[in-house]
Amino acid sequence: MTLDSEYRVAGRAGAPATRKKRDWRAALVTYTRPRVVGMGFLGFSSGLPFLLVFSTLSAWLATAGVSKTTIGLFSWLGLTYSFKFVLAPFIDRIRLPGLGAWLGKRRAWMLLAQAGLMAGLLAMAGTDPTTALSSMAWFGLLVAFASSIQDISIDAWRIEAVASDLQGAMAATYLAGYRIAMLVAGAGSFYIAAASSWPTAYVVMAGLVVIGMITVLLLGEPDVETGAEVELREQWAVDWLARRSHQPAWFQTAARWVIGAVVCPFWDFLARYGRVALVILAVVGLYRACEITLAVMSNPFYLDIGYSPEEIASVTKIFGLVMVLTGAALGGVLVARIGVLRAALVGAVLSPASNLMFVWLSWQTEPGVTALAAVISVENLANGMAMTAFIAYLSSLTNVAYTATQYALFSSLMTLPGKFVGGFSGWVVERFGYGWFFFDTALIGLPVIVLLGVLLIIGPRPGDAR
Repeated sequence: MTLDSEYRVAGRAGAPATRKKRDWRAALVTYTRPRVVGMGFLGFSSGLPFLLVFSTLSAWLATAGVSKTTIGLFSWLGLTYSFKFVLAPFIDRIRLPGLGAWLGKRRAWMLLAQAGLMAGLLAMAGTDPTTALSSMAWFGLLVAFASSIQDISIDAWRIEAVASDLQGAMAATYLAGYRIAMLVAGAGSFYIAAASSWPTAYVVMAGLVVIGMITVLLLGEPDVETGAEVELREQWAVDWLARRSHQPAWFQTAARWVIGAVVCPFWDFLARYGRVALVILAVVGLYRACEITLAVMSNPFYLDIGYSPEEIASVTKIFGLVMVLTGAALGGVLVARIGVLRAALVGAVLSPASNLMFVWLSWQTEPGVTALAAVISVENLANGMAMTAFIAYLSSLTNVAYTATQYALFSSLMTLPGKFVGGFSGWVVERFGYGWFFFDTALIGLPVIVLLGVLLIIGPRPGDAR
């Protein structure tokens, strides 16, 4: 495939665009560019495995009779996604032997990760959770680990593959592909399981990984190659290394790498926000905790109160996707109208409040599809609004000198507490019931409301001192 010169970039993210500003028609044409279209398929490949080791897997384990406590512990597989920032520096600088020479650094890592995804999903499909639960956990870990590597590689490819004026189109097609993949891995898996079996569903999902593999082979490698050197932007780091110029070369190289890739982004954030940085980090870590914790037990809950897999797929996945996208659009309007921080506070109130709808549903003696649709409408609208505001807030916190690293750290931190607490969700359900569990998930959201209120009073506002 031959790509035109518009895709060439002179450096890392933020390289100057190669063309003048486009009119509306030209802007729409950018969505037909090979790499922009390909980004949609890579987004599909990135979104496919997430639910297969999270809520979809919870449903399979629930139908197999696995205890709620064990299902909750299985949600810890998702913790792998919270440590992508640990893997990223190595993937960014290591070229795979053989495969890297053929495909280039970025695509080689993508293809290796996709091979791991396919192998892990096929292994899960061939495992009976009633007799080999530990094997299922190991194979799930393989899928989660490979998925994390794929996400890091795709993000790096997206940033380096095109000029800055195409990044918006790349992000749009990526998100569209990601959401479609989640619908397939969610609703699609439920439909297949209802018609055949859960192992069959996972075999089909493994087959769909081929979409990403073909895309990797068709798309070219970015011209930009990231080396082992890390630019040091902080004077204290330069001075620190200068005072150690007598140290062996290997020590100076390693120290430069660690300081530039890890220490400086942290230092910059703490220097800009001071003691308020601790409050901000607490908000980042806790903002989505109530939503993530609830999601662990949502599918087992639907099954336990009598909904069929087809009803769950239709209402929570297909209809739910529409409501999430609607909520996201409303969240964007809210951010524009009242600002990032206030919009984040509104989302922080709505998200845990929507969890109380699950308490109401758990009290119903004969809940129908209408009741489920009402709960999903409220929850997904609230979460869509909250996620939009929160992503805008995270973006406002980054320094343009360290955007990628700081955003990766924030995005990893925002899932870590929720995934950890979610591991105990089954234990709470088995001892206190679903009603108390859902009420507890709402309480988890209260500290965030207080912390955001503190930030509104003491500042600084998002984007200050950038």
